[in-house]
Amino acid sequence: MLRTIDLRGRALSTDELLAAVPRASAARDEALVTAARIVSDVAVGGEAALRDQASRFDGVHGHDLRVPQAHLDEALAELDPDVRTALEEAIRRVRIASAAQVPPAVVTELGSGARVEQRWRPVRRVGVYVPGGKAVYPSSVVMNVVPAQVAGVTEVALASPPQREFGGRVHPVILAAARLLDVTEVYAMGGAGAIGAYAHGVASLGLHRVDVISGPGNNFVALAKRVVAGMVGTDSEAGATEILIVADDSADPDWVAADLVSQAEHDEQAAAVLVTDSAELAASVADRVADRAARTLHATRVGEALAGVQSAIVLVDDIAVATAFSNAYAPEHLELHLADPRVDDFVNAGAVFVGPHSPVSLGDYLAGSNHVLPTGGQARYAAGLSASTFLRPQQVIAYDREGLQDVRDAIVSLATAEVLPAHGEAVLARFEG
Repeated sequence: MLRTIDLRGRALSTDELLAAVPRASAARDEALVTAARIVSDVAVGGEAALRDQASRFDGVHGHDLRVPQAHLDEALAELDPDVRTALEEAIRRVRIASAAQVPPAVVTELGSGARVEQRWRPVRRVGVYVPGGKAVYPSSVVMNVVPAQVAGVTEVALASPPQREFGGRVHPVILAAARLLDVTEVYAMGGAGAIGAYAHGVASLGLHRVDVISGPGNNFVALAKRVVAGMVGTDSEAGATEILIVADDSADPDWVAADLVSQAEHDEQAAAVLVTDSAELAASVADRVADRAARTLHATRVGEALAGVQSAIVLVDDIAVATAFSNAYAPEHLELHLADPRVDDFVNAGAVFVGPHSPVSLGDYLAGSNHVLPTGGQARYAAGLSASTFLRPQQVIAYDREGLQDVRDAIVSLATAEVLPAHGEAVLARFEG
């Protein structure tokens, strides 16, 4: 099921390491073209385009695109008590962790009467996307809404696909999670169309353009964000999930296998990769993966993901090479099952899970960390969702006459060098007469 790639005895560059386990790039290229078309359709057609997409992609007709408050109240009233308790605990933990992500204002005194303040301002309006295709993700409601609220965002809209089995309503557990967080502006729309609606607005629904779009989804959702980037802010392109596990012979092969299968459960395009210097561990994990994959509820989906080009067991000479491979790959989720983890050496990852009792599933729900993370190698330069996603750094400059006088001549010199004399004259004008 999982192919084995043997890199032992080879000195490979970063690009060669990365090429050893290719991502499903063809699927993403195709998705980009489709996503652009869907976003354009919504920009032109508005509500009519969203209804046509719901009919084609979700198999629903005539549903409420803007969710009535009664649906939210009903969903919360009927929520399973155990699920409510779990969601409330997740909300509590994510709220605490998110609060630590809000930077304090910092004032720098550069001289007498020369002051610059660095402060952080929240965006006004956010559009959250919550997937609803192959699985139900009330946890994603928590992971998106709580950091926005902690950042100080005053308007949060939420969109999730309409569900045919619920008469075109958003899944009730997602609605209940939204209601728990006092989100009342909710839309039954999915995929790239929802991203287009957030970016362009839909007047007939009372849906105004947002400032930032956040939330995970499939490749169409992720690449729709690329299409609208520049019109609105977006979080990272959180597309099809991926897990990379670096393990040595101290790892428990059954636990490693369980974690690989857990992420393959998301989607046929999910990536599950093990990198190890132990051939014995690799063989044991391969056997256990096959066994677990055959017995799990979504066996067909899991099997396709594990057999895909994006998944593999990679054999390397030592953990130093495994570390280099991980940093080249820049996984969304990185698990370290190592006797000596050396966490600081692993610089590129959306989130790092250290030790045998820190599975990705913990981060998906109740670690307090955020599970909306960069995929497709973006962890080399992009961060996961946090309160800072919804904050803008802003500089406030306050100089008095003395402070400006100290730099007057330097400003004039630079303005002259750049042949922008009016810049210097604007400063000199304050000292005339």
